[in-house]
Amino acid sequence: MYEIKELTKIYNTDNVSVIALDAVSFVVRDAAVISIMGRSGSGKSTLLRQLGLIDRPTFGSIIFDGSNVTALSEGERAKLRLGYLGYVFQEYALLGELTTLQNVYLPGMMLNGSGNYKTRATELLELVGLGHRTKHYPKELSGGEQQRVAIARALINNPRVVLADEPCANLDTASSKMVMDTLVRLNKDLKVTVIFVSHDPTDKKYADTIITLSDGKVSESEETLNA
Repeated sequence: MYEIKELTKIYNTDNVSVIALDAVSFVVRDAAVISIMGRSGSGKSTLLRQLGLIDRPTFGSIIFDGSNVTALSEGERAKLRLGYLGYVFQEYALLGELTTLQNVYLPGMMLNGSGNYKTRATELLELVGLGHRTKHYPKELSGGEQQRVAIARALINNPRVVLADEPCANLDTASSKMVMDTLVRLNKDLKVTVIFVSHDPTDKKYADTIITLSDGKVSESEETLNA
């Protein structure tokens, strides 16, 4: 699915160059659960933004299903993101003026306004255990519930990949377990590839493959018993 080749990201600010990613290479197979681990500042979120086509690398390439997506135009990248990739942000990124159901179906409406996105959104909220919360607003939900809404939203367009950036960073232990269990269950049930960023070593148990970053480089890559 993904083949990452010598991926490098350099930020230039005030005549100072910061190498956030340094020649990162690895492969992601279809329907896998990948954990990107490392300390704060190691390049985890930067790497996820590259995989999610939110940012462009300075050097290197990202091959997705045999195509070099780093060479695509902004319009082509946006279309690929909307149709094939689901992104779960650390801060949930829900729209406060929209209900839970509306937050979930919004990307579906953007992709295909004539489709059954409302029905799909309702089904997804049931899938993440929030079918009883369709008319609630984000402020009426707990952090764990908001993150599960964000996961449902990421799935609305039947993506091949769900990318989650520190999905449990702001949650308590019980909510964190529920969110991670939800991601793994969706991987098993829907065969969607899940790539998540975490700094918590206990999250390794959820992954098939663990990629550890240190100072922007891959310091370790290992398969787990789940693979």
